[in-house]
Amino acid sequence: MLHLAKKTLPEGPARHLSADQVTALNARLRHHGATDVLRAARAALPHLALVSSFGAESIVLLHLTAMVDRDIPIIFIDTDMLFVETLIYQQDVAERLRLRNITVIKSSDRDLGDPDKTLHRHDPDACCTLRKTAPLNKALRPFHGWISGRKRYQSDSRASLDFFELEESTGRIKVNPLARWSRDDVTEYMDENRLPRHPLVALGYPSIGCAPCTSPVAAGEDYRAGRWRNNDKDECGIHFMDGKMVRTGVPT
Repeated sequence: MLHLAKKTLPEGPARHLSADQVTALNARLRHHGATDVLRAARAALPHLALVSSFGAESIVLLHLTAMVDRDIPIIFIDTDMLFVETLIYQQDVAERLRLRNITVIKSSDRDLGDPDKTLHRHDPDACCTLRKTAPLNKALRPFHGWISGRKRYQSDSRASLDFFELEESTGRIKVNPLARWSRDDVTEYMDENRLPRHPLVALGYPSIGCAPCTSPVAAGEDYRAGRWRNNDKDECGIHFMDGKMVRTGVPT
């Protein structure tokens, strides 16, 4: 498994695209597909990474990215609370797609902030910050942009996603190539390309995160009902900046 070639990266994530350029990209690619979005992102952002949870639908974006450029750095956050099935799936998918540049990251401070692994029970937001948001923010510092697998249908908070978003606090660009895909699109792509499913999907987990905060979803429930069940929470925090959902681009 290869790690990020740090000597090729810039010193920091200086703003590489302006808000006007992001708006122009969204307008130009309005009727284009995910592969075109990935290619445009690769051309516009020389230092670009893909962040993947290797969850229920992750393999679609990983497969598309591999077809565009297998050397795009892939960041996988091991929170130390993932399902064993996810860890095995991550290795299997990496081998199957011949992904050449995966870095697995963990927070070196997680034991100091949650030594008995109970933080998620009384403060799930703090747990997500400790185990996901903080280590990801650190890992993304050298990059101009990052690729996300978010889609509009996944939740109300994602219903108006654009392909490109500008994170005002960092100047970093977030790329959402699958923003306009439907669940049927995802399923059809997996079937057509014979891509392996995450093993927990067959057990009723359509959205998969950390084991303590993910439960099966019953028939008729919302797609993400099993994430942080019985909590007023539907995002882990990695898609927020300064406590707010980040949205930039032309309205649709």
